[in-house]
Amino acid sequence: MDFVIELLVSALIVIGGAFALVGSIGLVKLPSLMTRLHAPTKATTVGVGGALIASMLYFTRADGALSIHELLITLFLFLTAPVTAHFITKSYLHLHPDVARELPPASGDCGWSTYNAVPADDAETESDRRPHE
Repeated sequence: MDFVIELLVSALIVIGGAFALVGSIGLVKLPSLMTRLHAPTKATTVGVGGALIASMLYFTRADGALSIHELLITLFLFLTAPVTAHFITKSYLHLHPDVARELPPASGDCGWSTYNAVPADDAETESDRRPHE
């Protein structure tokens, strides 16, 4: 039974490391913020989750008691990474309305993620968008 647990822990660590590596490479190599944002929020989250679940299995077997700290960290990471990416995307769209105009039209009354693009002739100037110091 110990061999099976060790094999499972090893597989989770290798798979988690592979996902983290792919997410890190995607963060560096992808061309724009919108595409770079996808790599760490998806691949790296799964990579860290795999390593944490491997740690949970190892310490559960070693200590003889269920270790839920790693599971709670994994759940927190899975909940917060998409929300953070969503807010970064919304901020990017508000700072760069030209990118928002290139998006295909959203269905329904609300725009992309509650963002309603300003028509080109009504767009504010750069100094109007920035907070005054």
